[in-house]
Amino acid sequence: MLWIITKYALTAGVVVLISEVAKRSDKAGALIAALPSVTILALIWMYIEGQSQQKLADHAYYTFWYVLPTLPMFLIFPLLLQRYSFWLSLGFCAIISIVCFLVVATVVKSFGVDLT
Repeated sequence: MLWIITKYALTAGVVVLISEVAKRSDKAGALIAALPSVTILALIWMYIEGQSQQKLADHAYYTFWYVLPTLPMFLIFPLLLQRYSFWLSLGFCAIISIVCFLVVATVVKSFGVDLT
């Protein structure tokens, strides 16, 4: 149980750190957020807990493919935010990300990558 609490605390600490840095500097906060810190932490936790190298490699591989369809959101969100409320803009971005995911999953399937 202590291990799970430690994992939660460290992982949450990274998110809080990013939000605190972003309050002071948009660029520094974005740079830290752009680092794959959550993925790195997940890989560390998986490794420490004895997951196989194949499992670790698969996690990194699929993370790459799942990140791609989220990228348009970061360009579209600022544009939507100029016209709509925060929550509506975020909702539109979630829908856009889902649509992009479906498109990417369909395209990469023809190359032998199964994301569904």
